Amino acid sequence: MKQDFIALADFSTDTLHGILSTGLAMRERPEEFRDSLKGKTLGMIFRKRSTRTRISFEVGILQLGGHGLVLSPNELQLSRGETIEDTARVLSRYLDAVMIRTFEHEEILELAKYATVPVINGLTDYNHPCQAMADMMTLRRHFGRLEGLKLAYLGDSNNVTVSLLAACLKFGMHMSIVSPPGYTLAPEVLNPFRKEAESLGLQVVLTENVEEGVAGADVVYTDTWTSMGQEDEHEKRLRDLGRYQVDSRVMSLAGPGARFMHCLPAHRGEEVTQEVLDGEASMVWEQAENRLHIQKAILHFLMK
Repeated sequence: MKQDFIALADFSTDTLHGILSTGLAMRERPEEFRDSLKGKTLGMIFRKRSTRTRISFEVGILQLGGHGLVLSPNELQLSRGETIEDTARVLSRYLDAVMIRTFEHEEILELAKYATVPVINGLTDYNHPCQAMADMMTLRRHFGRLEGLKLAYLGDSNNVTVSLLAACLKFGMHMSIVSPPGYTLAPEVLNPFRKEAESLGLQVVLTENVEEGVAGADVVYTDTWTSMGQEDEHEKRLRDLGRYQVDSRVMSLAGPGARFMHCLPAHRGEEVTQEVLDGEASMVWEQAENRLHIQKAILHFLMK
């Protein structure tokens, strides 16, 4: 029976740890996995622009011996009204898996419902599970563990925040979300996570206070304040979120040896200062590299 990769909540902690371990092995010993997906073909649909997602998936399937096809919606019959249901059924006859990077989360759920091959979430407006897995891999590689760590997320709560929350609960981490009013997760999204955290004995804190949220954090994380489709709000967002910029002072408020993370693309001087992004505490380039390794592990898990 086929398995999709749409949300971390769909998997057990043991399964996710197994994928992390495979990703770490692929990073350290790539030759052991060469040709492990020989003859397999991955289709990649991009409704949103992409740097890391496209290149890491395309290179990843190639390094495993398979082949990747970039499928632009403008080149598919989707652009002329063919349904996602019919597209899923047809692509399943040609491909061994489909990755989609899109806007509405409902579209990937519809694609997965009718596809008979694995469907991978390369990003939706709701969540970004591949990024969160790359982040967890990066942290496990650096700290040697995940359980008990605290992650503080600053700024505009978004799809990355959702997947980080899911990952923290799966791997036994505490999380604080530091955002001003109007930039927090909707209660219907946040409350189930908080309820689950309580049952697991983990802390999920929502606060407007930077000092409170960052105190004792092992990781300080932020994302761009203006995501795709929000360009008209850019100036307002700069004003509203200005005091949530991650700078050297904010990093000094975190725990000893705290690290900085950002899923990229970054805007120096907005959500993060250049000295932090390019400083010794920064793990952003490690995160970017680990997108390749963890997505190879996800492909291997789904397609092997």
